[in-house]
Amino acid sequence: MNITLALEALLLGIVEGLTEFLPVSSTGHLILVGDLLGFEGPPGRVFEVAIQLGAILAVVCVYFHKLWNVFVRLPVDAAARRFAIAVFLGFLPSAIVGATIHGFIKSVLFNPIIVCIALILGGFAIIAVENLVHSERWRRVEDFPASLSLRIGLFQCMALIPGVSRSGATILGSLLMGVERRTAAEFSFFVAIPTMLGATVYDLYKNHTALSFDGGALIAIGFIAAFIAALLVVRSVLDFISRYGFKPFAYYRIVLGAVMLGWFLLAGSS
Repeated sequence: MNITLALEALLLGIVEGLTEFLPVSSTGHLILVGDLLGFEGPPGRVFEVAIQLGAILAVVCVYFHKLWNVFVRLPVDAAARRFAIAVFLGFLPSAIVGATIHGFIKSVLFNPIIVCIALILGGFAIIAVENLVHSERWRRVEDFPASLSLRIGLFQCMALIPGVSRSGATILGSLLMGVERRTAAEFSFFVAIPTMLGATVYDLYKNHTALSFDGGALIAIGFIAAFIAALLVVRSVLDFISRYGFKPFAYYRIVLGAVMLGWFLLAGSS
C-alpha cells in the first residue's frame, strides 16, 4: 500500500471522527480536506461514507447501556418502544430520499464549491435559530410524539447536500420544534446510527465490484481513526453545547466556508 495514501486516510479518519457529531458537516470536511490533499481513495466516494461508520460505532460504545436496555425492553416497556419509533421515524425520510437520488448526490453535490456555500448558509441558519426564543417542551426522546420525530427526520433530508451537516440539520429542526439543546444533540447521535449504517451498506453494495484490497485497507485505517477521534468528541460535546450553545460552530462554519470558497475560486481562476 502507498504510505502517502495510508497517512492521508489516517488524517481523513481523524477529521471524520472530530466532526461527525458537531454541526459542521463531516462529509463537507472530508470533501474539502480530500480535495486539498488530492486524495484518491476507493471509487464512488465510498471511503468518505464508509469511515463514518467508525464514528457511529463510538456512539454505540458510549451509549451502549442505554441502547441495550431499549433493545431488551422493547417487548415490555412502552418508553423503550417510543424511543425506537422516534429514532426510526427520524431516520426514515433521509433513507427514502437518499436512496432515490443517490446517483445525483454523488455525481453533482460532492463538490467543494457547493460544500463551501452550504457551510456559510448553514452557519447563518444556526445563528438565526439560536437567536429565536425557544420554548423547551421536549427533554426526553422517549416523550417525542411520532409527528415530531418525522418532522425532524424531514429536516435531516437537507443534510443530503454535503456541507449542510446531518447533525446540524437534525439539531436545528429539533430546536425549532421545542426540543431542549442537549436532547436535540443526543437525538442527532441516535438517528445517526441507522442513517450512517444504511448509507454505508448501500454504498458498499453499489461499489463492491470496484473495491480492491488496498481500497479496503484504506477504509479500515480511516474507520479506526474515526472511531478513536469520535470517542473523544462524543464524551465532551454535550457539555460544551449545554454551556455555549451552537453559535461557536456557526462562526466556525462561516469562516471556514468563506476562506475555502475564496481559495477554490482563486485556484480555479489561476
